[in-house]
Amino acid sequence: MSTRTRKRNVGIIGLGIIGQRVADNLRESGFHVFVWNRTPRPVPNFVGSPSEVAELCDFIQIFVSDDEALLQMAQRISRELSPSHIVMAHCTVSPDTMRAAAEIVEKRGARFLDAPFTGSKTAAENGQLVYYVGGDEVALQQVRPILEASSKEIVEIGKVGDATIVKVATNMVTAASVQATAEALALVSKSGLPVEKFADAMRNNGSNSSTIDMKLPMMMEGNFEPHFSVKHMLKDVVIATRLARALGLEFGATDASRHGLTEEMRQGRGDDDYSSLFRQYFPAGRSLKSDQQVSNGEEEDQPSFAGLEAPKAPPPEASEPVANEPAAPGPSEIKVETEPTVVTLAPDETDEGALRTAAAQTVTTVAETTVEPEASTEPAGKEEGSGESRGTWGGLWRRRSDD
Repeated sequence: MSTRTRKRNVGIIGLGIIGQRVADNLRESGFHVFVWNRTPRPVPNFVGSPSEVAELCDFIQIFVSDDEALLQMAQRISRELSPSHIVMAHCTVSPDTMRAAAEIVEKRGARFLDAPFTGSKTAAENGQLVYYVGGDEVALQQVRPILEASSKEIVEIGKVGDATIVKVATNMVTAASVQATAEALALVSKSGLPVEKFADAMRNNGSNSSTIDMKLPMMMEGNFEPHFSVKHMLKDVVIATRLARALGLEFGATDASRHGLTEEMRQGRGDDDYSSLFRQYFPAGRSLKSDQQVSNGEEEDQPSFAGLEAPKAPPPEASEPVANEPAAPGPSEIKVETEPTVVTLAPDETDEGALRTAAAQTVTTVAETTVEPEASTEPAGKEEGSGESRGTWGGLWRRRSDD
């Protein structure tokens, strides 16, 4: 393949909520997009393995869910990397993991950008993501047109790992903001006030934000369709907690949001949007009409929202205080040292990072695909190294084994 053609080739690894929409934006911008996902998808130019993406494309964007998945993908593409490659990692992981992935890539002479983003499904659809980027400035200039295809702004942060710290910090604010909104909505409702009055007040309040504009109606309607899931927000908050402890810091607001998200995981709602933490106060989680009464005793027609008729949750017993929850319910047990661990995948091994949260004596384990997950659960994909898949150009892309 000619150098001129390869400059318009972009590889996407991970077709979750964000990855598939970034691929669409790239195609609309005139790039040739080649993709890989653990579960095969009927999309243009789906190839046989991560290494085949690297074989076809000098520019690679990785959208996976956690630390282990990022290291696995870095290992699996490394054999095909050369100085012409630039790898962009868009997942939110620990800074140490991001640096370890960069080391794997850079040992092959390729360049690596730490490039997490902010923005959910709607922002990705509209090409309105914001990328925080750490790494080589020359590499960033080369890939800027690629990032601009799916973003409204690119914020240069510093070196690899720095952008990840900033992304984790912004998610601390987001999680705490939604936790506070859930508490405030519960206070208004339990006080017998019309919830739409609270929504009106927030629209004209200085503390309002685009996040609250999105999440407050979802809480009121009992609509928790995932834009950003409980399990992913919990993962990010746990990263923040661990970073804080390493620096000798304690964060009350972050701990509060972590407890709420952990409870949602306990209840088996890890795939729901993280605004689901509102169900701490209205567990039913279904859209019901308000039971508010007007002053003359007649029922007032109020907007419907989740759980107003749900029974109150009993207070915790004295013998089981909230403090019994483990300090850091981690989404993954992977430990990243300064020297990355080489991950060897068996042919039938799934690229799934386990998000494990533990509280009290309950352990909830969520098997997650390495790619950023969809709301639905799909069966495992074909074993790599067998079969063929056809691109839209009519060519057959052979499936290669990474062995």
